[in-house]
Amino acid sequence: MKYALIGCGRIATNHIKAVLNNHLEFAAVCDVVPQQMENLLAKHELNHDASIHRYTDYKEMIEKEQPELVGIATESGVHAEIALYCIDHGVNVIIEKPMAMSIADAEEIIRRSEEKGVKVSACHQNRFNVAVQQMRKALEAGRFGKLSHGSIHVRWNRNRDYYDQAKWRGTWAQDGGALMNQCIHGIDLLRWMMGGEIDEVYGVTRQQFHHYLEAEDIGMAVVKFKNGAVATIEGTTNVYPKNLEETLYLFGENGTVKLGGKSTNNIDVWDFADEGEEDQKNKGLQEATSNVYGNGHTSLYADVIDAIEHDRKPYVDAYAGRNALELVLAIYKSQKEGKPVKLPLTDFASIDMKGEF
Repeated sequence: MKYALIGCGRIATNHIKAVLNNHLEFAAVCDVVPQQMENLLAKHELNHDASIHRYTDYKEMIEKEQPELVGIATESGVHAEIALYCIDHGVNVIIEKPMAMSIADAEEIIRRSEEKGVKVSACHQNRFNVAVQQMRKALEAGRFGKLSHGSIHVRWNRNRDYYDQAKWRGTWAQDGGALMNQCIHGIDLLRWMMGGEIDEVYGVTRQQFHHYLEAEDIGMAVVKFKNGAVATIEGTTNVYPKNLEETLYLFGENGTVKLGGKSTNNIDVWDFADEGEEDQKNKGLQEATSNVYGNGHTSLYADVIDAIEHDRKPYVDAYAGRNALELVLAIYKSQKEGKPVKLPLTDFASIDMKGEF
C-alpha cells in the first residue's frame, strides 16, 4: 500500500516506525522545512533512500504520488485542512490528535469521508495499549456491572524548552493547551469507556506557570454521562520536575480497575467479583514503552490498513476523534462561560478561547 507522511516533527518518528513495521510502500514525505525531513529520515537510516520523494507542498505531493494512505502529523491547526484535501482526492488518512480544532471541521471530515467512501482514523493509539484492551474486554463482557464513576489523571511536565521547539505550541489557533495537546488521549479513553454519550460538562482551566503561552496548563472537569455515571478529568503540564503518571480509573458495582504508568500502559488494580484464572495474568501487567506515546501507532496502522483492504470502519474512526475533541472543547467553553455546558456541542472552536488568560 502506497503511503506518504505529512509533517516531520516530534511525533513523526512513531509514524515511520509504524510504516516500517507494517511494510507499507513509503513513497513520500512532506514538510515545509526541508531539514526536518532529512533529520527524520536520517533517524531511521532512510536519508539515502532515493525512492522516498521529498515535498514541501502537500497538495503537490498528493497529486504527483497519489498515495492510498497518508499520515498527518503537522501542527494541530492545519490537521483538518490537510485531511479534507486528502479526502477530496480519495486518499485514506490517519490524523494525529486532535483531529481538528473546531467541531465544525470535525463534522465536515466525517461528512466528506462518508460521502467519498474514504477511511479516516483519529490517532488515539493508546486504545491499543495491552492494559487498555484488557479493560475494554472486561467492560464489553459486562464484568463491571453498572458503572458508578471513573476518572482520568494526566500529570505531566512540559517545560520552556519543549514549547521553544515549535512556535505553534500553546497557541489557540494551532494547538490549544494541556487538555487539547497532552491530555486528549486520556480524555478519549475516559469517554470511550464510560459509554460515550455525555449530558453535561463543567470545567475549569488555568494558566499557572506557562505565562509565555496563550493556553491553559491545568484543566479540571466533572462530566455527567447519559447512562447516569459521572467522571472527573485532571490534566496538567505543571508537574515538577518530570512526567508523573497517566492513570485511568473505572468503578462499577462488580469491578474496579486502575490503569497506570506514564501513559495508561500498566494495570495497577484489577478486581472483579467473578474472578477467574485469567485475571491473575492481568494483575500487575506492565507494558514496556520507550516514551509516553506508547507502542500503539503500529497497531493502529495495522488496523487502518486492514480496514482499507476489507472496506470496514477503522477501530478508532473519525467519530472517536470528534468525540474526544468535543469533550475538550466543552471544558473550554465551560471555562469561558463560567457555567456547565450541555452536549452535543455545536459551533465551538479552540480559537474562541483567544484572550482567555
